[in-house]
Amino acid sequence: MTRRRVLAIIQAGGAGGRMDVLTRERAKPALPFAGVYQLVDFPLSNLAHSGLSDVWLSVQFQGATLEEQVSNGRPWDLDRTKGGLRILMPHEGDGGLDEEGFARGNADELFRIRGQIAAFDADAVVVLSADHVYRLDFADVLATHARTGAECTVVTSEVPLEEASDHAVVVYDDDCRVTGFDYKPDDPATGTVATEMFVYDPAVLIEVLEQLHRELPDSDPGDTGLEDFRDHLLPELVDRGRTFAHPFDGYWQDLGQPHLYLRAHQDVLTDDRDVLATPGWPILTRQPQRIPARVLEGATVVDSLLSPGVRVHGTVERSVLGPGVQIEAGAVVRNSVIFSDTVVRSGACVDWTIVDARCEIGAGARVGDPEADGAGDSDAVTIIGCESTIGEGVEIEVGARLEPGSTA
Repeated sequence: MTRRRVLAIIQAGGAGGRMDVLTRERAKPALPFAGVYQLVDFPLSNLAHSGLSDVWLSVQFQGATLEEQVSNGRPWDLDRTKGGLRILMPHEGDGGLDEEGFARGNADELFRIRGQIAAFDADAVVVLSADHVYRLDFADVLATHARTGAECTVVTSEVPLEEASDHAVVVYDDDCRVTGFDYKPDDPATGTVATEMFVYDPAVLIEVLEQLHRELPDSDPGDTGLEDFRDHLLPELVDRGRTFAHPFDGYWQDLGQPHLYLRAHQDVLTDDRDVLATPGWPILTRQPQRIPARVLEGATVVDSLLSPGVRVHGTVERSVLGPGVQIEAGAVVRNSVIFSDTVVRSGACVDWTIVDARCEIGAGARVGDPEADGAGDSDAVTIIGCESTIGEGVEIEVGARLEPGSTA
């Protein structure tokens, strides 16, 4: 049996505005998860374990923050002479004036690199986002794609009906042929949503992108008009009748908003969700060497994750502490995520908050509120930007956003 040639493209996204101050100075896929990983580790690990070794990481914003993390693909055995990991920085297009500058969506981005996709001459192109947590064997998705003769295969997941309106809702028949697609409907008919993981027939993908570009109204300079997959690309492919669903019943969480980011951390505090510790399928990453975490006399730690280099003298409940975090005696951290090398001083309280790296929370400070609905509402999540200092006794209200380098 002839081995199929598969290209995988990870779209690392734009400025990640919904994550607010956390993505001012980093690409969203460089955000940490569970203390010791970055979001980009999940797609790279899944692709590597699935046997896909031709991987392009397309970066539109703050690409330098990802370069060190991915280490030329070394943690995933993708640092190869032929194939392996290739980082695509913002592309200036294939000739048209409407292709200059940054892409304005993931479909627009695919259009701008269509020449490179065509030159690769793949049998199938896997396209996926870089800000989701999951474990998936893409060999299974490729098998579905080949069996159905699909032009496009959409990996789908089930979410509660009340949350489906935050996603692209997919309807498919008994043969898994997609018959309907609706982005963020007010009244979703189903909880089946697109996970932003796709397999495309590359010839059809390029044909449809170019067709849409010709048919769409004239756009401003630097704008192809194609926007995201949800705007024109996927609806057109669904209308063609050869788009199929690949239902996925494992854990999958989109971390694109602060409350979803906190919720996903709450999900993995006491359960690996069949993602973090599956034998033979580890989440691979690059992390600097640190000393072991220490929990010292008088400390209390409940249902939490502690990274290497952490020192806890105080109380930590249902929280994640990144590498090198220090919690002094009398300090309390609850339902929060603290990034690397941050110090929470004696007597301070931190609740339903995301604290970026290298911050200092002063003695007796109050950040967030223990009664906030931080897992259900982004406006209830307090976020402290990197290298910020909260003074002694200062109170930071629920939902506040402190820019990187702030002093309060």
